[in-house]
Amino acid sequence: MKRQIQLSILGVGMLAIAASCTSGQQATETVSGLNPAQFDSVINGKKTALYTLKNSNGMEVCITNFGARVVSLVVPDKDGKPTDVVLGYDNIAQYADIKNSPSDFGSSVGRYANRINQGKITVEGKEYQLPQNNFGHCLHGGFTGWMYQVYDAEQLNDSTLKCTIVSPDGDNGFPGTVTATTTYTVLSNNTLDIQWEATTDKETIINQTNHSYFNLNGDPSQVGTDMVLYVNADNYTPADKTYMTTGEIAPVEGTPMDFRNPHAIAETICDTTFQQIKNASGYDHNWCLNTYKDGKGDDTQVCASLYSPKTGIFLEMYTNEPGVQVYTGNFQGTGISCKHGIKYPKQVSVCLESQKYPDSPNKKDWPQPYLKPGEKYYSHCAYKFSVK
Repeated sequence: MKRQIQLSILGVGMLAIAASCTSGQQATETVSGLNPAQFDSVINGKKTALYTLKNSNGMEVCITNFGARVVSLVVPDKDGKPTDVVLGYDNIAQYADIKNSPSDFGSSVGRYANRINQGKITVEGKEYQLPQNNFGHCLHGGFTGWMYQVYDAEQLNDSTLKCTIVSPDGDNGFPGTVTATTTYTVLSNNTLDIQWEATTDKETIINQTNHSYFNLNGDPSQVGTDMVLYVNADNYTPADKTYMTTGEIAPVEGTPMDFRNPHAIAETICDTTFQQIKNASGYDHNWCLNTYKDGKGDDTQVCASLYSPKTGIFLEMYTNEPGVQVYTGNFQGTGISCKHGIKYPKQVSVCLESQKYPDSPNKKDWPQPYLKPGEKYYSHCAYKFSVK
């Protein structure tokens, strides 16, 4: 959900990279064609690396602990060809260069995914001012949110990586010292399972997500709106021209927001007679999932799916969260060379971000993101891949 993030004067020293003398986790290229040595560095005094998870069925996921980001995700297509289905960069320098190549590619977003209106929240009766880094709102935790921090990584086995971050009280204006973990596991059925957990010493808000940009077509140099999308939702939350939710929950029935019957994104994404499509130059909205009822999400039911007729790759999404943000890469097409030198065009990919609804701290009737001392935050999302 990267949309023209308005950068502050960040200072090169904030994210300066010092070359590391350590060798990469692996000596050879990954199946996705990454060189692990290109991820060995030191950022803000902490080492970065590339970690590879895999199973015996041809799935490989490469993750860097800078932002706990998914860098590549390889699954077999209908012909058995290994296919990388996520966007990204192929070196740590580009990920860390916020000024010239800002991105949320594949990141574990925190403390608060999506937007908070004017960056203002109230916790225990006290108002806090957060960074205003996107159209006057706080997006994805601020200018230096967790996607731009180095996590402590522990590879538990060939298929599991645990990433931990300690966010101090006042980090980007948020109250409370938070200890948060993101655990990635590659399952035997070609599922990337993601679990987030967090605790705090002072009441705060938290809303984490994964921000992978999916292109299932196997060619991210070409527009991806031919992919077929399904969203298990009767309602969505409309947003204004600054991408801020209005507070309304509206039905999808009879609108281009209706993906209850799967169809190619191209069929409706250009319908600018519908104000929501016009506002976002495509899709960049939160859907209210039918899999969430009575304050609980059912992560055994498919909440969304994506399919490529070209490769036959089929992605099913599961979550315990109440919403999913669908973003169609409307602000891509920047001309920046990305992974393997490819310059991604506009609307080349689709993000499926599990989440609390945007600006939920200021919409009290919506599922709330508050976390108190003694409680444990838990969020779950799984992306299951197959072919059909």
